[in-house]
Amino acid sequence: MNWLSFSHGAALCASLIVTIGAQNAFVLRQGIMRSHVGKIVALCALSDCILIGAGVGGASVLVERYPVFVHTMLYVGLAYLAWFGINALRRAVRPGHAVLDANADGTSAAAPVQRALPIILMTLAFTWLNPHVYLDTFLLIGTAGAREPDGARVAFALGAMAVSGMWFIGLGYGARALAPLFRRATAWRVLDGAIGSMVLLLAVTQLR
Repeated sequence: MNWLSFSHGAALCASLIVTIGAQNAFVLRQGIMRSHVGKIVALCALSDCILIGAGVGGASVLVERYPVFVHTMLYVGLAYLAWFGINALRRAVRPGHAVLDANADGTSAAAPVQRALPIILMTLAFTWLNPHVYLDTFLLIGTAGAREPDGARVAFALGAMAVSGMWFIGLGYGARALAPLFRRATAWRVLDGAIGSMVLLLAVTQLR
């Protein structure tokens, strides 16, 4: 196992996945409600593993056949990272987040019983119909992984997959504990500040 490449994949995935976007907000909300959390976490983690594997594998083929195109796309992705990091830092300075609709004890205000099938379909939609997922997994993680040495690409992908799995488990099952915290604007400012700094640092380190 190439642990350096493993750490590269883990760091890149960590900087991308912690964004509170549509998918993560959905997982967080379901975690607060304690509704089908296991199914949601498993689907999100499995989907990410498939997309990361396809991205690293597919990008490695592309980089061998079309190196100029792949490197151009990588720099487009890095420009996106820089833009995203700057916006995260702006949100940290001037927060505008909506508070979670949770009670002070972390329970949801209304938690009706939800059927499994609609929740599963919604989880798949948030994952596979989200264009940012493809940008993150194929363009950014995939092309960055393709630049690793031949024998280290699997380790890079495994590092990204490990972080993805841990993130969704922590987000889904830790949501109830975090819910009261994220009813405060300060928590969002700290989170956005950390995300923005990490993403900008990552964009700079990938310029090679």
